Amino acid sequence: MRLTALLSTIPFYEASSSIDHIEINTLEMDSRAVTEGSLFVCISGYTVDGHHFVEEAVSNGAVAIIAEKPVKADVPVISVSDTARTLSMLAVKFYHDPTKSLPLIGITGTNGKTTVTYLLETIFNYFERKTAVIGTIQMKIGKETYPVNNTTPDSLHLQRSFKKMLEEDVEQGIMEVSSHALDMGRVYGCDFDIAVFTNLSQDHLDYHKNIDDYLRAKSLLFSQLGNTYEEQARKFAVINADDPASDLLKRSTAQHVITYGCKKQAQIMAKDIKLDASGTYFRMVTPAGDIEVNSNLIGNFNVYNMLAASGAAIASNIPLSVIKEALESIKGVSGRFESVGEGQHFSVIVDYAHTPDSLENVLQTAKGFAANKVYVIIGCGGDRDRTKRPLMAGVALKYADHAIFTSDNPRTEDPQAILDDMTAEIKSTEKNYEVIVDRKKAIHHAVQIAEKDDIILIAGKGHETYQQIGHTKYDFDDREIARQAIQVKE
Repeated sequence: MRLTALLSTIPFYEASSSIDHIEINTLEMDSRAVTEGSLFVCISGYTVDGHHFVEEAVSNGAVAIIAEKPVKADVPVISVSDTARTLSMLAVKFYHDPTKSLPLIGITGTNGKTTVTYLLETIFNYFERKTAVIGTIQMKIGKETYPVNNTTPDSLHLQRSFKKMLEEDVEQGIMEVSSHALDMGRVYGCDFDIAVFTNLSQDHLDYHKNIDDYLRAKSLLFSQLGNTYEEQARKFAVINADDPASDLLKRSTAQHVITYGCKKQAQIMAKDIKLDASGTYFRMVTPAGDIEVNSNLIGNFNVYNMLAASGAAIASNIPLSVIKEALESIKGVSGRFESVGEGQHFSVIVDYAHTPDSLENVLQTAKGFAANKVYVIIGCGGDRDRTKRPLMAGVALKYADHAIFTSDNPRTEDPQAILDDMTAEIKSTEKNYEVIVDRKKAIHHAVQIAEKDDIILIAGKGHETYQQIGHTKYDFDDREIARQAIQVKE
């Protein structure tokens, strides 16, 4: 694409020299990915500033540079006020605005995002629609999977991915949208058709100033649905009416609102809920009619996840019969209340719960069908919200018979210091916990002391197959460690 044509989407810029005859072959923000004919956009990140890599980009073949700070280069430099915002606009232009042609659902909330994306994937697949999913676990196009570094990738990778989806005949895009992505503008240029809100509880306060700022970031997904109406392309906000944040989110969008819930009056409701260790039954009441759902998924939190997915599916004109069939077919989601079975006479469950609210949900569920003791193994991530650490410990002690506090992903923090933060507010009379810094030893210890009909919940990492210590990621999968521990149990 001619550089002048690409820049036509930018209202104000200043070029250091003539750019009239420059052709752009690729758009890049990582100097290592630059090839001959690339346009390199300098992004000022948290740990790395792209402006420091201009020389490397030019040496790798960049024919022009986009910058917001003064830089020197042997190729034209286009100066703009905000390179991150400019990158979003350029990516949409370069990849021909893919989400104008790709129906797109965005899911935001503290907990449940991943499960809702995979519920929706199954529902659309049962409706014979080819899907693509972007989220915490991976990016998936049809049956092909690709690794991701963030729950929601940056704007360049998103637009590139959407273009690839269209080329592979994807009919429905489904993605998790994190508060970081919304606040940083990673989803600028994404034309969402449906926005889904799961819930809000404390998380990411290392980034957001407070819970109100966290909610403000979440609300951007709903305000960005747009302010106009097209009868042939209706947009919807699907919102959990039982969450206190729902009122603000409903006011944040001009689009059609579909509410769901179990307690407050909503358009989609779960009635006659029955929960046990084998699954969940409920009657779903909707504007399109009622269905009975017998799901393999366990826990009240999964009722909300199924309601959220059903709301988006109904907004997409999928029949209730298809929704029912799809929901009842799902065995589980990787790392979400996932059982680890090696023929043992006690239960081991791995879950991604890493917030006070999500940990409370899964522990309440486990307590609901426990025939004996409930053990929980839990830690907190390093370089993340420190204020939730004692809260996590408090929830563990409230609902579990015995808690084992251990390392999560300590990153650049001292693992013992993280555990000290977790246990700082525990009363000296509290005896039903212990601290084992090494996560592998903690899992093996819990398995060794478990007796018949006990439940061990290993929480915090779920699907993750690594443990990050310092800046290095080491192979570590809670499920595999638990299997090994069960196999060598005395």
